[in-house]
Amino acid sequence: MKALRPARLRPADVLKTGAVGLRTRPLRAVLSALGIAIGIAAMVAVVGISSSSRADLDRALDALGTNLLTVTPGSPLGGATAQLPARAESMVGRIGPVRSVSAVGKLDDANVYRNDRIPEAETGGITVYAARTDLRAAVGARLRSGTWLNGATGRYPAVVLGASAAERLGVGRASNEQRVLIDGEWFTVLGVLEKAPLAPELDTAALVGWPAAKDRLGFDGHATTIYTRSTDTEVPAVQSVLGATANPEAPNEVEVSRPSDALAAKKAAGEAFTGLLLGLGAVALL
Repeated sequence: MKALRPARLRPADVLKTGAVGLRTRPLRAVLSALGIAIGIAAMVAVVGISSSSRADLDRALDALGTNLLTVTPGSPLGGATAQLPARAESMVGRIGPVRSVSAVGKLDDANVYRNDRIPEAETGGITVYAARTDLRAAVGARLRSGTWLNGATGRYPAVVLGASAAERLGVGRASNEQRVLIDGEWFTVLGVLEKAPLAPELDTAALVGWPAAKDRLGFDGHATTIYTRSTDTEVPAVQSVLGATANPEAPNEVEVSRPSDALAAKKAAGEAFTGLLLGLGAVALL
């Protein structure tokens, strides 16, 4: 007796059979294809946006540099307010690999107003700092308009506003006619900064010259933040000795940070979030 062979569909028959569902239920087929297309497009978009943001951050770090270190007063165990020594800047500048040093000093009791009709309580969250003339180069800040403080203007009532501070005060551009009121005295707006990614505290700052802050605003001369630029390969070594150098008597009352680490942390968080979205997208697509 001749053995029976199992029937097999030819390729043409497979195509015809598979097309039955498409012919009999076209709406379901279209919706299924549309869902798959949307899922794939969403995953591609997430990957593209993440890659673009990561590339922008890498370019920003390359442009700004990752060798900026900051020194600020820490928190003593007794709860009192710590203070950097008056000679902290010069001592930090003696560290071999340090290429540049600059600083700002916070004026706690000084407030900034657009004019003399603003209520005293409406300070706008703007902080007044005494600033060294080489600060802008140290932190990589850029001017939106006007000029930066120099040896001459730093002795007179002139101010440079951070990006957010200028917006809150309604100052669009710097000019000789543009003035703001600081601690009861009129200061000419010399310049307006762009956003400073590595020194975000400057975005809400009003920066006056170090001599002018002493003579006109009662500044005590103590820096509250010191900015240093070091040789790239020596940054870890400099970071390890900055605290003891800035305040030899109480190195535990000094905080040393690397601002670029915060940007790198944001990048890592963004990558983790992107991975989560991709995982969810893959599950939804499946």
